[in-house]
Amino acid sequence: MRIDILSLFPEMFAPLKKSIIKRAVTDEKVEINIINIRDFASAPHYKCDDEPFGGGAGMVMMCEPIYKAIESIKTDDCKIFYMSPRGKRFSQTKAREMSKLEHIILLCGHYEGVDQRVIDMFDMEEISIGDYILTGGELPAMVITDAIVRLIPNVITPDSIVEESFSNDVLEYNQYTRPSVFMGYSVPEVLLSGNHKKIAEYRKKQSIEITKKNRPDLLKEK
Repeated sequence: MRIDILSLFPEMFAPLKKSIIKRAVTDEKVEINIINIRDFASAPHYKCDDEPFGGGAGMVMMCEPIYKAIESIKTDDCKIFYMSPRGKRFSQTKAREMSKLEHIILLCGHYEGVDQRVIDMFDMEEISIGDYILTGGELPAMVITDAIVRLIPNVITPDSIVEESFSNDVLEYNQYTRPSVFMGYSVPEVLLSGNHKKIAEYRKKQSIEITKKNRPDLLKEK
C-alpha cells in the first residue's frame, strides 16, 4: 500500500517514523511519502495562499501548487482524500475500507482551506475526524494514516484487531495485567479462573455495559 501526504508543513509528520508504523514501513507493508506542497509553488516567493474572492477572513490555499503536486504523484488507481471539518466523519468502518486501497493521497488543508476548484478537479472525498476545528489537516492525516496502517495484514497481530473497540459495534472490555492486586485493587476473579467460556461471557457483558455508558448511540444503530 502507498500513502502520499501533501502538506505545507512536512516536519509535523515525525510521529509516523516511530513505533508500529515505522516497523510497517521497514517491513515494506506500506510506503509513506510526505510531499511539501511549497516545492511546487512558483519562485521567488513560493507563495501557496492568497486572499479569498468575495472577501472574508484568512487566506485560501491556491490551486496551482496543489494541482502540480498531485499531478506529480497520482496514479490510475489512486484515491484522493481532503482533510476537512465539513467532510464525512472518519470511522473504523472507513478505516477498514481505506486499508484495502492500493494508493491513497491525503491533502492537508490550512488557513481557511483550499480553493474548491482543485477539490472538484480531482473528485476528492472530504473526510473529517470529528466535529471540531484544528489549525490544519496534518493531525487528521496522521490519525487516518495510523488507523489505516494498523489494519494492513500482518502489521499487528490479527487477534488484536478482532475484539477491539468498534470491531463488533461495541466498545472494548476492560484490560488487566500483572500484578493481580495493586494498591488494594484486584483483577476480577473470573479473569484468573482459566475458564475461557466464562471469561468470554464476562468480556461480552463488560463491552455492552461500557458501550451503554459511554456510547449508547452505537447500540441504537445496531
